[in-house]
Amino acid sequence: MLESAKQSDWDGVTRFENTCSVLINELRLQSQGAELTREQRKEKTRIMQSILRNDAQLRVLAEPWLATLEHMGRVPASSALH
Repeated sequence: MLESAKQSDWDGVTRFENTCSVLINELRLQSQGAELTREQRKEKTRIMQSILRNDAQLRVLAEPWLATLEHMGRVPASSALH
């Protein structure tokens, strides 16, 4: 998703975002009631931190694009890219 944003491929970003949403929901369902080992918790933390770093970079790249859409009246100012 980040690579698509770096290339200003916003359609690609949207496709990846939709795919990520499906995968996240599946992971949530599978993790219900599951106990993680210490190593698994560490790995989960590492992955989450990586996702947050990528998300922050993506937002920096998307802000001008979102501002353009807001100016055109197509996206409310309170909208957020997830």
